[in-house]
Amino acid sequence: MQKERTAYRQVLTDLLDPWPPEIGHALRRLDAEIGGIYLSGGTVRDRLLGRAAGDLDLTVARDAAGCCRALIGLLGGGAFVELGRSGEDVARVVWRGLTVDFAGFRGRAETIAEDLCRRDYTVNAMAVPFDSLGGGKEAELIDPLHGCDDLRQGILRACPGAYDDDPLRMLRGFRFMASLDFAFDAASLAEIGRCADLIARPAVERISYELGLIMDSPRACPTFRAMDGAGLLRHIAPELYAGVGVEQPEFHHLDVFHHSFAAFEQMEAIIAQPGRHYPQAAGRLDAYLAAGPSRRCLKWAALCHDIGKPAAQAVAFENGRITFHNHDEIGRRIFRLFAERLKWSKEERERTGQLIAMHMHPFHLCNVRRSEPLSKRAVLKLSQRAGADLDGLFLLAMADSLASRGEKKPPRMEAELVELFGQVLQIIAEDIRPVAVGPPLLTGDDLITELGLSPGPIFRTILQELEALRVEGRITAREEAIAWVTAFIADGAGDGAELP
Repeated sequence: MQKERTAYRQVLTDLLDPWPPEIGHALRRLDAEIGGIYLSGGTVRDRLLGRAAGDLDLTVARDAAGCCRALIGLLGGGAFVELGRSGEDVARVVWRGLTVDFAGFRGRAETIAEDLCRRDYTVNAMAVPFDSLGGGKEAELIDPLHGCDDLRQGILRACPGAYDDDPLRMLRGFRFMASLDFAFDAASLAEIGRCADLIARPAVERISYELGLIMDSPRACPTFRAMDGAGLLRHIAPELYAGVGVEQPEFHHLDVFHHSFAAFEQMEAIIAQPGRHYPQAAGRLDAYLAAGPSRRCLKWAALCHDIGKPAAQAVAFENGRITFHNHDEIGRRIFRLFAERLKWSKEERERTGQLIAMHMHPFHLCNVRRSEPLSKRAVLKLSQRAGADLDGLFLLAMADSLASRGEKKPPRMEAELVELFGQVLQIIAEDIRPVAVGPPLLTGDDLITELGLSPGPIFRTILQELEALRVEGRITAREEAIAWVTAFIADGAGDGAELP
């Protein structure tokens, strides 16, 4: 053990090496002026793990804001950022894209050791005095709660009173589980069970931020399972628990709640290797997943895709079968309320909700293909509604299918999805995209000037139908489009249009 601690101290001696020398020089001058600057928290933890630290975390006795302003002066530039809640002594400097955070001692701590004992987890409760770095000296590690030992064993152990001081630390612990692949010790898990209802106290923005970081990790599903086992998830996403014990038809082998987690697990595996499931679209799926919050939205959609089933559940009178009619749209509405409660961004809220609302569409088209050819019109409608998340929709369908292993499940379901996606992409490339990128045969202005129509809701109907007819090859010229619109109006199909 002593040998390992010595090795750790040798690693810490080079703690500032990844940072520009200007930062080190400025901090040495600041430490010489005020004394008592400590590198701490995630900076020390990540260095000991051999990981690149995202920020430089520094602790001082007091006046973090004053330290930030002094550092800006010594660097000759940088932006000052206020941090924390009211009364917290924390602040930030952003210099050339790098982040340096200062925090004063927590609570009534008078020493760095007391401050460290007031932190969230022992692996974050270590510090290195700035004046012990450099000069050929071996770095001093201050570790009052033996966080170094927990770090070596991959254990998340809560500091005394951590959850009572700030209940968000429970969720942060699961974020560390996801990002570090660590496990809680039994006492900390039991404490989370005792304090779980306190998670209602922190601001929802803080909760949403931690959930987002968990979803961004490659271990989101096992982490959410652990949150469920600890009793915390129920207080964050109670909507999921309406599905506990809700039985499903023979297509499935699990109730709604456990099927949702199975789909979540499958989605995480699919995201890791999308080309394994849709070989013909591997490149475009990689590009889709790399853009924006696509991965995060897909994982949430997988977990919540059947969130509307409990409310939609019914039993058919004629045969006694369980049905969930319209559960996709009901699910979108329930999810929207959940996302609004957590104050998600509009993009993530709408994209995830749309995936939930459309998750049955690929299965409906698979049913159609079993008895008749897939129509270009159906593909056009699907692509228009799914928009930029068409790829995500098929990834979600694959996760949903793989999570279902009931005896009545079609034996080739996954193969059918692969075939359907390939055909959809082919029709888009050969029939829909050439129409979409070319000039329209008629515009709204043409409907006014050429046909004498007054603007109204019917314009959208006419123009969308013209596009579908062009994709189908039934109309190819402007004159044919004018003739079709004239007949459409004359036949009364356009009743409700504002005619001159």
